[in-house]
Amino acid sequence: MPFDIMRRSKIWFAISLLIIIPGIFSMFTNGFNFGIDFTGGTIIDMRFEKEVTLPEIRDSLRKYNLDNATIQLSGDVTNVEASKDVMIRTIDLEENDRKAVMATLKEDVGDYTVLREEKVGATIGGELIMDAVMATLISWVLIIMYVSYRFEWRFGVSAVLALVHDILIVLSIFSFTQKQVDSSFVAAILTIVGYSINDTIVIFDRIRENLKLHFRRGGDLYELANRSIYQTLTRSLYTVFTCLFTTFALYWFGGDTTKDFAFALLCGFFSGCYSSIFIASPLWVTMRNIAESKKSGNSNKPATTEA
Repeated sequence: MPFDIMRRSKIWFAISLLIIIPGIFSMFTNGFNFGIDFTGGTIIDMRFEKEVTLPEIRDSLRKYNLDNATIQLSGDVTNVEASKDVMIRTIDLEENDRKAVMATLKEDVGDYTVLREEKVGATIGGELIMDAVMATLISWVLIIMYVSYRFEWRFGVSAVLALVHDILIVLSIFSFTQKQVDSSFVAAILTIVGYSINDTIVIFDRIRENLKLHFRRGGDLYELANRSIYQTLTRSLYTVFTCLFTTFALYWFGGDTTKDFAFALLCGFFSGCYSSIFIASPLWVTMRNIAESKKSGNSNKPATTEA
């Protein structure tokens, strides 16, 4: 093989731990920058005397570090790029701050009439978060059960540990950078989980085929896993590059409201591709080696494949 991935597994595990361990520490010390979906906020419906654009509103809000606010054109919109009716949803503003923001909007954008103004609670509460966590844990259990049935239980455990790895990587990066965590971030995490498990299963399926067809007793597990990864490497790279191209376009051209969502996807797709190749398969080989060593009673002898 051009590059022995399996026998360098300690290096790949160490690289991940160098991100995850400081990331967990950051989660407990710095926490996350939760958006208004988690913390609640202020909704303002406005009708301007002239048609205005999203960049005009966002540039004005940027003076108060509110450029991440959700801004929607509403009403009878004949031009998708401009409208007189605008809805702004931002963090909870004190009365003085709200008046300052409104005055700046009038000065920068133009005269308007306030149609509605109200404070709203968090749309994603603690109970809903716990439900989402429970649903994720149940899905992991079901993945282990299904993969154990189709493959073996070590494949299922390795796949779920790779998913946990990807989620921790994205959470760590968002804690480090303090990018906003909102409902779109939850959607990004679920997308990443789906992408990562799909890529991992493709590699595991090739390992299973090679176990049955290409190796007999005495074959090296390290060689088998390396061969399987290289046989599926082109497919994995094509998939991740296609996802990265489209996601980078969304990040670069999609506007401020989609940047954090696209950034989470970029981190997750990188991590998902990395974990499928450098984490999931080495984990399976490690667990299989331990099991075979216990059977043989010789922990120094590398495990071999069985037909």
